[in-house]
Amino acid sequence: MGGHDGPEYATGISQPMVDNAKTYPESIQYLTEWLGQQAESFIWSSWGNYDLRHVAIQGEMDGALAPMLNYPHLNLKRLWRRTTGQRKKNGLVNALAFHGLVFEGDLHRGVDDARNIVRLLSFIDWSLEEKLARPPGSIS
Repeated sequence: MGGHDGPEYATGISQPMVDNAKTYPESIQYLTEWLGQQAESFIWSSWGNYDLRHVAIQGEMDGALAPMLNYPHLNLKRLWRRTTGQRKKNGLVNALAFHGLVFEGDLHRGVDDARNIVRLLSFIDWSLEEKLARPPGSIS
């Protein structure tokens, strides 16, 4: 693959990395072990609902349901939008720019996206969290 298109350019992840990666069920097992026993107050989050939907659908396809689906999910993009009043241009890059920040790392690479999302957490009105968290099993 050449030029500036395709997954490797967008994420820095190459085909050999994908070929040698753990399977989805193996990854879920690893995640389950890494998370350990969760407190009753455990909540997980993502920037938007894509990850919530993807984890649920992929888990059903592969017969490997992620344990975090048994806990509430918080859409941080929605929470950020409610906090700032922004309705347009609310992707991660634009949210950072709204606060005078620049995306660091490779866009759409999980670890870099996560690090950049963390940089936005101090700008969020956390009093809205309880009202906006999705109950377990709520995917739509």
